[in-house]
Amino acid sequence: MDWRSITFDWNRVRAFLVTAEEGSLSAAARALGLTQPTIGRQVSALESELEVTLFERVGGSLQLTESGLELLEHARAMGTAATSLSLRAKGQTTAVDGTVRITASQLISAYLLPPIVADLKLSHPGIRIEIAASNAVQDLRRREADIAIRNGAPEHPELVAKRLPDAGAGAYASVEYLERFGGALSLTELAQVEVLGFEDQGRMLQGLRAMGLVLTQDNFRLVTDDHLVQWQMARQGMGLCLVLDKVGQADPRMRQAIPDFPGIPVPMWLVTHREVRTSRRVRIVFDALAQGLST
Repeated sequence: MDWRSITFDWNRVRAFLVTAEEGSLSAAARALGLTQPTIGRQVSALESELEVTLFERVGGSLQLTESGLELLEHARAMGTAATSLSLRAKGQTTAVDGTVRITASQLISAYLLPPIVADLKLSHPGIRIEIAASNAVQDLRRREADIAIRNGAPEHPELVAKRLPDAGAGAYASVEYLERFGGALSLTELAQVEVLGFEDQGRMLQGLRAMGLVLTQDNFRLVTDDHLVQWQMARQGMGLCLVLDKVGQADPRMRQAIPDFPGIPVPMWLVTHREVRTSRRVRIVFDALAQGLST
């Protein structure tokens, strides 16, 4: 192999690949934690190195040229290989010190993870914990996180998972809000209440109705996709919020709003990549999470 024939910089290929995947220089900069001018310079430098034009501007957006499209699949293969190499190297390390990135929902991150992470910091101060608090699913195969706390089993064979005990969830409201209904709600009074929910309630409404909690779109007069905001609004007496029992029961200002409602079983899974799982520090954090979330 003529190694001297490889004249381009991998970082520039990565900048091209992420720009193509994300659709813009600004989105690529956010994904890589760099500035937009830096990404632009790297893409321009790659074009100069390869003597091709990879993108052209059409209106206010970037579009791949024919040459860019031809090279994109090769860049994707390089990205997959680089990710595999990184996963393999991280999985083989025996060092405890280093970063472990956890992704979990907003409420789990804010209310369930702090005591677990606090214990980890005491027992393993060399481990640096990063928490991606988001209701969006992070891609473990692309190293967006090392460990995920999810409500469903992974489908990809590269991912391994541990089933945790189901968590319970229910409808909670402030004491002041429930006083309007004599301290609690019955299933027949639901038409009168406000429920804090997400912007798309279709699937949630269908599931709740199957459990006997009949709500309509009229119940949702305040919506946000930020679950933490929903919870804070409910704490201010603005309606019911569906949250994990561990969160609701820990707040003295809040009560289970519907005593007749049996609650919602929430499946819990701890997921990681099979190669990362062999990393000692990832194993330590994985096991600590499994124990902490099972109690």
